Amino acid sequence: MAVPDKPALEGLETKWDAAWREQGTYLFDRDRAKQQGRAGVFSIDTPPPTASGSLHIGHVFSYTHTDVKARFERMRGKTVFYPMGWDDNGLPTERRVQNYYGVRCDPSLPYDADFTPPQSGGAKSTRAADQVPISRRNFIELCEELTLEDEKQFEDLFRQLGLSVDWTQTYRTISDEAMRTSQRAFLRNLERGEAHQALAPTLWDIDFRSAIAQAELEDRDQPAAYHRLAFHRTDGGGDIEIETTRPELLAACVALVAHPDDERYQPFFDSTVTTPLFGVEVPVLPHPLAQKDKGSGIAMICTFGDVTDIIWWRELDLPNRTIIGKDGRLVADAPDVISSDAGRAAYAELAGKTVFSAKKRIVELLTDSGELIGEPKPFTHAVKFFEKGDRPLEIVSTRQWYIRNGARDADLRARLIELGKELSWHPDFMRVRYENWTNGLTGDWLVSRQRFFGVPIPLWYGLDENGERDYDRVLTPAVEALPVDPTIDVPPGYGEEQRGAPGGFEAEKDILDTWATSSLTPQLAGGWGHDEELWNLVAPFDVRPQAQDIIRTWLFSTMLRSALEDDRAPWSDAAISGFIVDPDRKKMSKSKGNVVTPADILDAHGTDAVRYWAASSRLGADAAFDPQNPTQVKIGRRLAIKVLNAAKFVLSFPVPQDARITHDLDASMLATLDGVVADATRAFESYDHARALEITESFFWTFCDDYLELVKERAYNQSDVGQASAALALRTALSTLLRLLAPVLSFATEEAWSWFEEGSIHRSAWPEPTAIDGDPAILAAVSEALIAVRRAKTEAKASQKTPVARVVISGPEATVAAITRAEGDLKAVGRIDEVEYGSGDSLSVADITLVPQEV
Repeated sequence: MAVPDKPALEGLETKWDAAWREQGTYLFDRDRAKQQGRAGVFSIDTPPPTASGSLHIGHVFSYTHTDVKARFERMRGKTVFYPMGWDDNGLPTERRVQNYYGVRCDPSLPYDADFTPPQSGGAKSTRAADQVPISRRNFIELCEELTLEDEKQFEDLFRQLGLSVDWTQTYRTISDEAMRTSQRAFLRNLERGEAHQALAPTLWDIDFRSAIAQAELEDRDQPAAYHRLAFHRTDGGGDIEIETTRPELLAACVALVAHPDDERYQPFFDSTVTTPLFGVEVPVLPHPLAQKDKGSGIAMICTFGDVTDIIWWRELDLPNRTIIGKDGRLVADAPDVISSDAGRAAYAELAGKTVFSAKKRIVELLTDSGELIGEPKPFTHAVKFFEKGDRPLEIVSTRQWYIRNGARDADLRARLIELGKELSWHPDFMRVRYENWTNGLTGDWLVSRQRFFGVPIPLWYGLDENGERDYDRVLTPAVEALPVDPTIDVPPGYGEEQRGAPGGFEAEKDILDTWATSSLTPQLAGGWGHDEELWNLVAPFDVRPQAQDIIRTWLFSTMLRSALEDDRAPWSDAAISGFIVDPDRKKMSKSKGNVVTPADILDAHGTDAVRYWAASSRLGADAAFDPQNPTQVKIGRRLAIKVLNAAKFVLSFPVPQDARITHDLDASMLATLDGVVADATRAFESYDHARALEITESFFWTFCDDYLELVKERAYNQSDVGQASAALALRTALSTLLRLLAPVLSFATEEAWSWFEEGSIHRSAWPEPTAIDGDPAILAAVSEALIAVRRAKTEAKASQKTPVARVVISGPEATVAAITRAEGDLKAVGRIDEVEYGSGDSLSVADITLVPQEV
């Protein structure tokens, strides 16, 4: 038994990570899984963190929750499939590469095999004008280079955190295998009619130059102003005044709209008015979405100022006069309906300007024409942003790819709701967020992106005899050829010389949205399409652990892809973590500047202390973290140190080979521990790791502070007939408690276990109740009595080592009776000569006589 003289937490992470690597402690044992069958496997659809910077304390929080459950299931005998993925494609990676290397992608440039980036490590300026343009291939190479570096740092930190991941089961969302899986799934969506292309209004980020999906939106309060404009009735009956926040879109006006019940405007429905400045005739129409109490009660429909404009445009079958280009500037050519010289001259004043500059100029023109009524009225309102963007989104008309998601398919939507109800949600109220999102969808899932570092959409388009793209003639690759890059590869039956030629083909240059690949994490990790044996062993997965804010994106999209592909939920359970908030209860985020990086916290306090803090929070509950005073982390460190010291102390008592439990107090302690095992097991089974830890920790301190103190004299005394019983009970409890705490305190428990057991504690069997015949009331009563004696000594201003000649303990009859069955141990620890008992409503020391101490 190699017990160190001075147990310490320092260095345990390095020591045991190396041992776990060498011993393959957490490897997925496929042969064992095949023997057990699917029911014997516990599979985790682990969140792949975005490899675009550094991990934060929120990752430590949520990934610990998953790891605690994985360790529990492994000790229960399950073969755990616990992979790790890296979400390394998409907009966040591109932005990081741009800022890190000082470059930006220009697909028109040729590849430079000798290119060296102008910087490495981040620029003082991140403006696009200061970034060096490079070819698409050069840009992708830099993305690959930087994400590999980030992923290595992430793995090192996750190893320090003690995640029991099988690091041989990893994937990257940009790898060839991931691209093959993602492209295969998309082609199957296309074949079944679930993927389609459309020219439609699209939410557009003018900085990223890409379409944005509904799930990626966030509202931000922005300053605005109402501008009151006069539209002129074509019957000469005067003006109709509207209020708008987007006067720069006046040239794109296609109608005015008011509520059907608004008596003020009912006489004008189906009549026409002409627009200020441009003199374009537009209809006045009724629609129930118009708000009678907003502004003047009648609105200008433009193509497109906001998402409501899209609804009106679609449902009222209005023309499209989009005037904002993909660069966020007003296009050069005025809409054809602006036919007057004055109208065209007014538009020329706006063409090429940014939205901000165009608004300023048109207000000046409207003021000069007298069609701006009064002064603009400032206010603040919510505006749509891309969640990772810096400027408000615009709406432009583009051709994009979509996947059917239930927004316009009642049967599919109902099926998705049904599958959500089949899941076990932890906590259950998170189900409502999923259902609200599903029922609130307004359009199909936009999956194409006008970016570079991602999975290429595996399609080409046939060209007609004039070299024009024929969108109805989509060319697809053979599945065996995947992955493909249409800008490099050619479709079946064509040659490279036909690229761009009349009668030939043209590549789809867009990539798939990163969520279109991340929505396939079960397939990516589980070997779908190329390792059917593994897929059948792990799918559907047991659990999807994730954050609550991406229920609308990751959880929903994964459910959708599984429903479309297999008509089933991709997992049986969903474990949803809460947020990490700062001391002011504000959610931590990079944009707020209040994010805490975990490396310093782990180094300062030790991994087990941080794991304890994370595991103390229930799923779905937000947790406050103050890096200046991490109270819960300090409590965890104290517990981990106590585990080592208590183990060392317990192991100092030899256990005779023929030892058995003969003492009432020992049996009482083990019977109490049986209850702890049963309760903690139920809590872990129901994903309530915080409750399991609370139950175990509470007993552990009772064990250390009360029971261990009560029996140590007997355990030391080799001549005492109860020594063997005490030593055996202590050793049994230690083994059980270490295993109960192992999912949380993964390093300290492994260290203590190694002092007296073979193999890893994390491969040992989860404790089972001993079913010993003991009365838990004895431990509870004698512990209470010990506390009362200690209190009495303290009140007498005496040392706890002071001998007691006589003590009178009063209490209920049952409690007193229980104490008498462990009186010998109470006398030994309290240094008591004589105990007398009295009756009372509650237990107390009625009288105590201390032995006078010599001066």
